[in-house]
Amino acid sequence: MADDRTKRSVLYVVTLTSFLNPFMASAINVALPAIQEEFQLDAILLAWVATAYLLSCAVFLVPFGRVADIYGRKKVFVIGIAVFTVFSCVAAVSFTPWMLLTARVLQGIGTAMNFATGMAIITSVFPPRERGRAIGISVAAVYIGMSVGPFLGGILTDWLTWRSVFAVAVPLGIVGAYFSLAKLSGEWADAKGERLDLVGSVLYGLGIVLIMYGVSVLPSPQSFWMLGLGIAFIVGFVRWEYRAVSPVVDLELFTHNRTFAFSCLAALINYSATFALTFILSLYLQYIKGLTPQAAGLVLVAQPIVMAFFSPFAGKLSDRMEPQTVASLGMAITAAGLLVMTFLTQNTGIAFVVADLMLLGLGFALFSSPNMNAIVSSVEQRFYGTASGAVSSMRLLGQMLSMGIATMVFSLYIGHVQITPASYPDFLKSVTVLFMIFTFLCVLGIFASLARGKVNTHDDR
Repeated sequence: MADDRTKRSVLYVVTLTSFLNPFMASAINVALPAIQEEFQLDAILLAWVATAYLLSCAVFLVPFGRVADIYGRKKVFVIGIAVFTVFSCVAAVSFTPWMLLTARVLQGIGTAMNFATGMAIITSVFPPRERGRAIGISVAAVYIGMSVGPFLGGILTDWLTWRSVFAVAVPLGIVGAYFSLAKLSGEWADAKGERLDLVGSVLYGLGIVLIMYGVSVLPSPQSFWMLGLGIAFIVGFVRWEYRAVSPVVDLELFTHNRTFAFSCLAALINYSATFALTFILSLYLQYIKGLTPQAAGLVLVAQPIVMAFFSPFAGKLSDRMEPQTVASLGMAITAAGLLVMTFLTQNTGIAFVVADLMLLGLGFALFSSPNMNAIVSSVEQRFYGTASGAVSSMRLLGQMLSMGIATMVFSLYIGHVQITPASYPDFLKSVTVLFMIFTFLCVLGIFASLARGKVNTHDDR
């Protein structure tokens, strides 16, 4: 393992970039009503401003995890920051909705490079007995970014328009790139010399795109054949990977590693049940409660602040006791918080929303760090990049599925119209239905988390 100086440098740089991407994602949620007003987007296309970013992340995460294992995690990490920064600038100057959506897709590709490598780099330099704390700090940075995002995004949108939300990411990205080049010494490429599976990568990407788009246009007739075609591509991907000499994903990680498989499933379910929360509440607070973007951001900050505070504690706790226990408790608390959200009405007090967001923040913190610790502690060193990419894919697929469910319910209850006072009753019905679905998913997630079994994270290998 690395010396203390290298460990500190890695933790500083990965933590900085761990902050940047969720900051952007959460800040944009608050700016969505302003984007709708400028471009006259309907509710479904508005959801795609968030979903397009997630979709490209999910498509490219697994291939970039493998690329990083082969060619070097530092290279992929630094290029990712550069791509994200350039297309943040493009998004800021977009003059059509399609230019904005294209920039969001390319932002997602840059983010995929960072997500596929950041946690893998931490895992490469920290021994198992220190890993949970390091992961907890990195996860805390994610939640701090989410904390600052809604509040600062609201201020920027109120005072400088929604474009400034993208623009502010540019100097942050430049700082991240500089520190990555200046502070990260050495390279990590444990699968150097192996080949990248291009066929598997294409099959995986096409499958994910078709499934996600099919979900978003339900219940139209085309959605069913797109879903069927997407599932066929994923089946083809699985069959190909079993025969590939150098697969983009080693499926034995799922078929022969119970801890890895069920931890990934738990992550998929957790994010499927929770990611759309900020998107939904941002619209609820601004449309139904009449708050400004700045005030809505101030309310939404309650959840990630609690997450940021408890994440290092949860990560450290998972170094001392079974991650299974801590993560399952977190999933149960999250399910309770989502159930409470089903009672939102036009007359619900802001204090009620804040209190429930704090409960959800505690649940997220107790789940995320221990779950990640269990995953990276269950694989060999040469699979760190692949495992990091795989679990990040589970996270992004979950986030994408969460937004897909939200888009589908909006399509069923609101349709292809802008959210106006006339459609507020339908919007509130869709909010109730969404939180009922998400509560059910989280209950299933408790069983997935418990099913992973025990994993020893205390000993060096």
